[in-house]
Amino acid sequence: MVTADRSGWAGLSFWAWTDYGQIRARLDAGADPNAPVQTSRPLHEAAERGSPEVVAELARRVDDLDAECEGRTALWRAVYANRPDNARALVAAGADPRRPTIAGWSPARLSLAGPNPDLFDLEPGELELSREEVAAVVEGRRLTAALGNLEVTEGLGLACVAGISSAEAARRLEAVPVEGFEPDPFDFEQDIALIGATDVPGGCVISQLWGYAPQMPGVTRRLSTGTICYGFYANPKSGGQGSIARDGVIEGWDLSPGGDPYADDPAEQVLAAYLYQRNAVAYCCAYAGLRLTDSRAINGKPDRWLRLPERDYWQWT
Repeated sequence: MVTADRSGWAGLSFWAWTDYGQIRARLDAGADPNAPVQTSRPLHEAAERGSPEVVAELARRVDDLDAECEGRTALWRAVYANRPDNARALVAAGADPRRPTIAGWSPARLSLAGPNPDLFDLEPGELELSREEVAAVVEGRRLTAALGNLEVTEGLGLACVAGISSAEAARRLEAVPVEGFEPDPFDFEQDIALIGATDVPGGCVISQLWGYAPQMPGVTRRLSTGTICYGFYANPKSGGQGSIARDGVIEGWDLSPGGDPYADDPAEQVLAAYLYQRNAVAYCCAYAGLRLTDSRAINGKPDRWLRLPERDYWQWT
């Protein structure tokens, strides 16, 4: 029967979209296939995390297969989530894979950047990626493979800086070298002024396994003079937080690297969000143009330990 919110979807668990029997029973009892489900729609939710059977059942009942929610169609959500079986079920029901959505990325064109480039029946050369986009895809695969199954521990702080060495980073920060320091991996209350610095292809990484120091505005502003710096902090209270500093100016704060794109994001950021989804560290490195070959700069022994001088690092200008 229809639940108290009148939509028929109240109390549905996160994983229920794979349960064909439950979804079919709700629909037969009067659940509205077009009704909002929190900030989404039933078909969009099923396309991203459900089964092909559930997707096909909902697709048969909705008013508009290509209805958008936050700028995305259900088919776009299935492609973005790398759910090819769900995408095929939607196309079989009549969804349009060529319909442009966020920043012009149609489901079909987005699929060309993912693991299923032959998902749709496209003509040779149709919707092909640009040379720059192909390069971004190749680098995305290389970088994520190089970092491997990197476990981002709570409290990790990073600053990914383009075009400068770790020695130049130390100079800009007026930081003092520290010899013989061996951090305790189980101590998350270590000196916040101690940071690691490691040279990587394309620039350097400033790291701290136990704190936010690399992302403090006073740090990233100094590091970004004449270049760009993407900061990251795995906040134990609120999740991963990103920031962008360019040539001494904070351009972005409280960002979500590795998160879903916004409807008004430019095309290159939509592609980056797809390539590095749920991989905040890889996204940060890629944004700054760093081409790491392994994860040592993130969670290993840095090239050098530095101590930041005492100053107010929370000044934004």
